[in-house]
Amino acid sequence: MEQFLTFGIVGLSTAAIYAVIGSGLVLTYVTTGVFNFAHGAAGMLAAFCYWQFTVGWGWPVPVALALVLLVLAPGFGLAVERVLMRPVQHLGEAERLVMTVALLSGAIAAARWIWDPNVPRPLGTFLADRDPLHLGPATVTWHQALTMAVALAVAAGLWFLLNRTRTGTEMRATVDDSALARLTGADPTRAGRTAWILGTQLAAIGGILIAPTVALDASQLSLLIVSAYTAAVFGRLRSLPLTFLGAVVVGCVESYLTGYLPQNDYLPGLRLAAPALLLFLTLLVFRHPRLRGRERRLVRVPAPSLRGTAVFAASVVAFALVLATVLGDADLVTYGPIFSLGIVALSYVPLAGYAGQISLCQLSMAGIGAVVWGHLGAHGQLWALPAAIGVSAAAGALIAVPALRFSGVYLALGTAAFAVVLDRWIFTLPSFDVFGVRISLFDQGSVDMVGPDLFGLRLDSTAELTVLASVLLGLASLGVAWLRRSGFGRRLIALRDSEAAYATLGGNLLVAKVLVFALSAGIAGLGGALYGMQQQAVTAEQFNLIAGLPIFLVAVIGGLGAVGNGLFAGTAFIGPNILIGLASWTQNIVSVLPALAGMGLGHSPQGLISRFRGQWEPLGRDRTALSALIGVLALGWVLRLTDVVNGWTLLLGSLVAAYAQRAYASRSRQEPDVPVEWWGIRRPWRPQDEEVLARGTAGG
Repeated sequence: MEQFLTFGIVGLSTAAIYAVIGSGLVLTYVTTGVFNFAHGAAGMLAAFCYWQFTVGWGWPVPVALALVLLVLAPGFGLAVERVLMRPVQHLGEAERLVMTVALLSGAIAAARWIWDPNVPRPLGTFLADRDPLHLGPATVTWHQALTMAVALAVAAGLWFLLNRTRTGTEMRATVDDSALARLTGADPTRAGRTAWILGTQLAAIGGILIAPTVALDASQLSLLIVSAYTAAVFGRLRSLPLTFLGAVVVGCVESYLTGYLPQNDYLPGLRLAAPALLLFLTLLVFRHPRLRGRERRLVRVPAPSLRGTAVFAASVVAFALVLATVLGDADLVTYGPIFSLGIVALSYVPLAGYAGQISLCQLSMAGIGAVVWGHLGAHGQLWALPAAIGVSAAAGALIAVPALRFSGVYLALGTAAFAVVLDRWIFTLPSFDVFGVRISLFDQGSVDMVGPDLFGLRLDSTAELTVLASVLLGLASLGVAWLRRSGFGRRLIALRDSEAAYATLGGNLLVAKVLVFALSAGIAGLGGALYGMQQQAVTAEQFNLIAGLPIFLVAVIGGLGAVGNGLFAGTAFIGPNILIGLASWTQNIVSVLPALAGMGLGHSPQGLISRFRGQWEPLGRDRTALSALIGVLALGWVLRLTDVVNGWTLLLGSLVAAYAQRAYASRSRQEPDVPVEWWGIRRPWRPQDEEVLARGTAGG
């Protein structure tokens, strides 16, 4: 009984922290319509700053708390609302979600940059010098008592704010109807700003309270928010009392699993994955209200021509041939994954770009493909590659069945929970038997990988594997382009536009979602297998949720509906490693770049590929300029192969030649003035034409 009470008290103190963090999450969501995936990262940064002030610099605890909670946290929340979220508030739910994911990834990268993750940073509990309290057979530390008291104070303070103050009335009115609230004299912008400030302060309080009981690690502290996610979803993202109740359930489940879970090699990861499993189960069990901010501005997804895609696929292979012949083995290990990770990024196109299904576990699917190839293709058996694709596709289909109940933010939460379960439990399992079949994953270490045996030809060099990955990226791009032009692709676009309309017109939502999830997971599994071949050995950490966020961000930045997104994302993700080769101190800068680019999404919600296509299209249509550019590039390649020029000269010369020929083609193909009534007929329709027409009609 004493042990039961002890673990119960530990669970309640942990639940108090989850309640504080979850209440801030709910407060932000119900006021602004933004589900803040970076909420835990704000608490993580606050915990690191508190450690720096108290332990690193020896400041008094009251001064450090005042600076973090009253200055830094409100300033951070205000900056996020003003600089990041307000510019995308008029966009759709997906764009706002991507912005918070970018903030999460950037905060983790920045924390690792500032505070070396290899240096331990212990943080003492509050009032550790006082004797603990005794409640019957149970013992309560002052830190635990303080934590529960803070949670009660937060609950009372939020109730008073929302029900007894004008600011709270404005916040509740903004939730119901912001336009109507504005007519009554309320200020929705001020209400949203207040919510961001208070939400960040609550995250900071939770981060500081929980940091002494866990390792001060950027990823671990940021992912502790999964438990707060569960509490918030338990409260339907709108009810603070239910959020506190959900926090109690999560905290006690975690504590009792720690105390009573049997000790063996297979269950330790279950305790770590318990919050994510509870989140997934909560999403399945509860009916979810219509998401606030569900309206979104749909992005047109043009059907690519098969001829143009074929030319693009050939260009991908040509690019790989140049890299394979110009770079050495060491450099190819670094830059060769442009094509394999590009395939992983391409998997987002049919899933998110065509079908509108947000997934944060595509790199986990790639991990499944890698581990299947590592074990079944241990001797290069070619049949193991389709097996890796098939097993990954089956895992994707498994996700799709429960995902039928999810949409928008809930789907992102569900797939993130699935990724965390794989990271913390499934991928950490030792080998086990199922019906007499030996199943091995990462075996709590690394998996060695070899290249395939292609009809008697063993592909095992980095150059050969780079070219193989490029060929498969080109073929996958062709397949995705064909899918967009097919009847199934058009049905996926209809599914993205309106699931209700799709079902009303006779579409089967379950079949459509299972197929598209399986297809995208299979593509990701192919990319993961190729990536493993290029790396020669992989670990589970290379496929976790945090590692997958930058790839997701780069894919979104490129444009989820563009077939060329695979090459773009792979190049944008791997290419900046050139800076690390020039100066090793730029490694931290490179790790932050995807997050910074994601934060700039509001300036180009259509994606960068469509912009690049418009800028470079004149060159593709000018045969003279294009032929001259191809000739210059071929000459430079030959000069590099004969060691007349070095790699940097080839790179810079190619860029100068490309931009020069583009400028020439643009000048030579300047279009004559076309009357407004012929826009879109005698010349292509441009995004800015809509604004010009709107201003013209308004002026009339």
